[in-house]
Amino acid sequence: MSPEQVERPDGRVELAPGVLLDDPALWNEDLAPTRIEKRTWSTYTFAALWISMAHCIPTYMLASGLISAGMNWWQALLTILVGNTIVLVPILANSHPGTKYGIPFPVFARAAYGVFGANVPAVMRAVVACGWFGINCWIGGAALQTFFRSIWSGWPPLLGGAATMCVWQAPPDGLVPTCTGFVAWLVAGHHPTEWVSFALFWALNILIVFRGMDLVRKVENLSAPYVLVMTAALVAWAVWRAHGVGSVMRDAGKFRTLGEFWPVFVPSVTAMIGFWSTLSLNMPDFTRFGRSQKEQAVGQVVALPTTMTVFACMGIVITSASAEIYGRPIWDPVELVGQFESRLLVAISMFTVVVATLGVNIAANVVSPANDFANLAPGKISFKIGGLVTGVLGVFMVPWKLIADPNGYIFKWLLGYSGGLGSIAGVLVADYWFVRRKELLLPDLYRRKGAYAYGSRAGVNVGALVATLVGCGLSWIGLVVRPLAVLYDYAWFVGAAGAAISYLGWMAVFQPTGVVSASKP
Repeated sequence: MSPEQVERPDGRVELAPGVLLDDPALWNEDLAPTRIEKRTWSTYTFAALWISMAHCIPTYMLASGLISAGMNWWQALLTILVGNTIVLVPILANSHPGTKYGIPFPVFARAAYGVFGANVPAVMRAVVACGWFGINCWIGGAALQTFFRSIWSGWPPLLGGAATMCVWQAPPDGLVPTCTGFVAWLVAGHHPTEWVSFALFWALNILIVFRGMDLVRKVENLSAPYVLVMTAALVAWAVWRAHGVGSVMRDAGKFRTLGEFWPVFVPSVTAMIGFWSTLSLNMPDFTRFGRSQKEQAVGQVVALPTTMTVFACMGIVITSASAEIYGRPIWDPVELVGQFESRLLVAISMFTVVVATLGVNIAANVVSPANDFANLAPGKISFKIGGLVTGVLGVFMVPWKLIADPNGYIFKWLLGYSGGLGSIAGVLVADYWFVRRKELLLPDLYRRKGAYAYGSRAGVNVGALVATLVGCGLSWIGLVVRPLAVLYDYAWFVGAAGAAISYLGWMAVFQPTGVVSASKP
């Protein structure tokens, strides 16, 4: 153990008193190791974190894409449960260094990728988080729009009518015309007040981030039980009004054999892993505040797969009952609540949606990319500025278009990006658990001439980048080489395994500077 770091009896490590780290290219207070006295998150905190992140509209609607692909209700839930159980493996593997060393994800990535090479996985992870941030802001904005409409029916057309509906490229004799320009395509079908609601929800997210991580923790702790109770009440109401669970729960689906089910099941499981593939990388952003390894692990194991499955089940039951109540299944809860006649009930329901969406968006889609962007230039970009960058990029990724097609949302957005993030996870797990055997030189993660500079001024571990490219190439090649399409169906698994094996092989052959010195004697 280096004299510049102190290991506590419980295995947690912090910098020794008097160690000076001040390189503005690698250090700021937001990226610095969390002091032991500030690591206060308990089992409940981590469980509440996952409950609040899982209790969101995308989870509620997750089964809709699976059922539309031909699954029945229990097959969809099984797929969600399997995917979220599998993704626990990289989540827990990458959570360990956060709790042990008190470091966020981009700093942890410096061990494998190099002190400056870590910007590659950090930006890759941040980009997908920006997309998710935009998606959840649009959903939260839609909830606010419905809330305002419940208070005053004149709200939607207040600033004018909805823009003309059009598509990017309409087919010949299509019912919807081709858009006259890019702006027309962006705003097609939406009222001006929808953009106001979107902007208000966006601003609320950024405001909370600017107040710091303590407020984030409080928001997660409060939103988790509130959203669970309110959704359970909605389930009870829907079953009571429908006099049963409804037609969707009785539908047998279209798959009669395992051979028919498997080709849809595999890419669907991969997509479920893709749903949390971002968090599988950056859990150190949260576990750095953990009181112990046991508490962070138990909180996550208990909360993640169970909450995802239960909440998706609630979505199925409510949607199935809505088919009996309103004559058609309504998967979007915001649209469903819009059918309610009681303004008070609509207001309460929309407040619940806002709380749920706020909880998941801040934790899953702002905290981590804020650290990732700060890692690009710690001396110039703080956590707060990184959060603002995330918000701006999330808008530019046109989230209202991303979720317009739930089929494309699952089988294109989630499935495709899971391969790239799986490749990063493979490198990180292989490096920390097998190459370094959980031992890191904490001060050197912040030094351009330390062990993780890998003997070069560039501060890059070429082997990690090569392994990541190999993993991405293997997982995405099925998109262009049709005989290898099966690899794309297994994108996350292929990317993670390909990158991990490549990385271990590279490190075994070349043994870059820093690996031996980082190990225990």
